[in-house]
Amino acid sequence: MSLAQLGRFKITGTLGQGAMGTVYRAHDPLLDRTVAIKTVGCAGMSREEAAVFEERFYCEARSAGRLNHPNIVTIHDVGRSDDLAYIAMEYLDGHSLREILDSSVVLPVERSADIAAQIADGLAFAHANGVVHRDIKPANIMVFDNGTVKIADFGVAQMSSGAQTVAGATFGSPKYMSPEQVSGQKVDGRSDIFSLGAVFYEMLVGRPPFTGDDLHAILYQVLNGAPPLPSTFIPNLPHGFDRIVARALAKNPDKRFQSVAEMATALRKYRRVARQAEKEQLGANQPAAPAGPGDATLLVKTVRATAPAKKSTVTKSSWLRYAVPVTLFLLVVVGGWLGFNAMPPTAQATPPVAQAETPVPPPQPAPVELPAAANGNSPSVAPLSTAEVKPTKEAKAQSVGAGRVRLAIAPWGEVYVDGKKVGVSPPLNEIRVSAGLHEIEVRNGKFVPHRQTVNLADNASLRIKHKFE
Repeated sequence: MSLAQLGRFKITGTLGQGAMGTVYRAHDPLLDRTVAIKTVGCAGMSREEAAVFEERFYCEARSAGRLNHPNIVTIHDVGRSDDLAYIAMEYLDGHSLREILDSSVVLPVERSADIAAQIADGLAFAHANGVVHRDIKPANIMVFDNGTVKIADFGVAQMSSGAQTVAGATFGSPKYMSPEQVSGQKVDGRSDIFSLGAVFYEMLVGRPPFTGDDLHAILYQVLNGAPPLPSTFIPNLPHGFDRIVARALAKNPDKRFQSVAEMATALRKYRRVARQAEKEQLGANQPAAPAGPGDATLLVKTVRATAPAKKSTVTKSSWLRYAVPVTLFLLVVVGGWLGFNAMPPTAQATPPVAQAETPVPPPQPAPVELPAAANGNSPSVAPLSTAEVKPTKEAKAQSVGAGRVRLAIAPWGEVYVDGKKVGVSPPLNEIRVSAGLHEIEVRNGKFVPHRQTVNLADNASLRIKHKFE
């Protein structure tokens, strides 16, 4: 039987399954607004288990309910209806970061840094109020079309004063949990910094920093593994982002950022660097676009830096002061000209004709010869994680530009472009191909090959994600 009402809230639809129960869309008749309602039922639990689980549910409401911040989902109400406890919260008509990443959209570096900085702002406010989220992951981050980012689901939030969770259990998502959380140690705000570092890494690279075939393999990587730096996969990435990720993912909490506000400052600093680099790259490839809202500050500074033209202070008396000498000068010039024209033609000197200088061509650089390999052939050099693919005749006919295809293949696969093998992924993480149509095929001997036709525009990029199961 479908649920029609919870307390005063009228159920209008189902949004999905949350970590603790079903999430509904509902209408609040008292304030005439749409809300999201998260429920939890205790069916199948013993009386003691149900009591502890329900107390944790209300602890979430108390924790998140006092956090009023633009980057945190607002809690409106909490209650109980029959055997269901529920929390009514702000209805979010946006997309989760998980959905965005799974859609193969490649986020610009500048946008990834902005999303991470807004998450950091919300966490900074939560930490200042004694709340540690403990489950920062892409599924709990909502992104809106206007650029706003909100943290959702303080489902495993725990008071930093030391309140206990259910029977001392560890909550969170393994790929994004901090080492101290995995090992069951006491956590503080620096655990959220580690999780945010893992989310930011995935936004930049396209895959989580810690992966494995099963839960134990993932947890081992969290405790002992060191993922490759993001610049390994992204050409021209400002190295400041490498330092941010490495510091946030430090195994020892004392070596991380000691506050999430400090991390937000670093993110915004290098976001400006990345934004300027992207503008310069666009400016080199196309005419400058009209200034948009984001350039308002720059325009104001430019206008203010331009000094206003001074008004003329020349008066009538000053004209009289200059009139006499100017008149005498003109008489001298006219008299000289008349005298010169009265002279015989032979007396007028003919100015010498300047010889045109022959332009000297600039020196041409000497041709560079590549050293030959031992077998007499020219050596072939290619980076470990990037494959260069020569364009086919069809691709040459369509464009002479180039694009890139990022790969996220699990557990591994042989990569073919237009029938030609270019490498094995991993370690191959990116291939560069000419603009136009290409047939990408990934083979793993045990499974059906994954085939995908791509049509790349010049300098475009896309992501191919596939898991052989």
